[in-house]
Amino acid sequence: MEKVLEKLEELKSGEVGIIIYSQAKQDIVLSLNKGLLVPLASAAKVAIAFCIAKLVEERHYKWTDIVYDVILNPEEDSNEVYPHFQSRENLALQDAVEVMIACHDSFVAERVVQFCGGWERINNRIKSYFKSINITQNPRDLDNNGELSEMLELLQLIHQGYKTNPDLWIPVINGLVRQRGNIEGIPSHFLNHMTGGLDNVVIDIGIMGEFSKNPLLFVLGAKELPNRYKEELADEIIIEAMKLLYDEYCNQEVELENESLSNT
Repeated sequence: MEKVLEKLEELKSGEVGIIIYSQAKQDIVLSLNKGLLVPLASAAKVAIAFCIAKLVEERHYKWTDIVYDVILNPEEDSNEVYPHFQSRENLALQDAVEVMIACHDSFVAERVVQFCGGWERINNRIKSYFKSINITQNPRDLDNNGELSEMLELLQLIHQGYKTNPDLWIPVINGLVRQRGNIEGIPSHFLNHMTGGLDNVVIDIGIMGEFSKNPLLFVLGAKELPNRYKEELADEIIIEAMKLLYDEYCNQEVELENESLSNT
């Protein structure tokens, strides 16, 4: 994990934090600035989806409930990832939540949130679980933010929830799996994540590795970076850090296999 840390320390301006949790070790294996408060941008949609899944679990709603008057955001890739939804005006709640995450679709997020009681209700529900996480209607609002430590806790609950009750959490996981956020050198099925970004902010939360075995759960955030649309160095460093994280996962799998062989 030291190589991941060293790579992130190449960011000479701004603030960066990362937390990596190992399913195999059931422990945090790397933590840097875990209390860093970062704008979440589109990554806040994972928190919205978590809240809605809890509302479904409590039987306030059903995943098969119909969300009406849905419009896909033409500025996102919703029409490409879900071409069969292009002419649909109504979607099941589970499909709407999946599209919201997979495509960062703010139009769908608006309809989902309004269907489930509005922004104030959803935000209050989220805060009942995670005090630092604040969700706003505009994903680019700087008050749409959260601490890295609580975003990791959120991810852990989703991952563990899927293992114990997959029918409840499948729309959220489907969204993470279908998102187009591939990184060259990392098999797409080994990187299931949600990214977010602003001019000077990057956040990435997700699951690295084979989903059903011992993946690494990670949250990475950086803020006060140089304008990312004019200077690409920060993005390049973060991509390299993600590749190193994949290497760490591969090394972990080799170690676990060797341990298994030595015990037989």
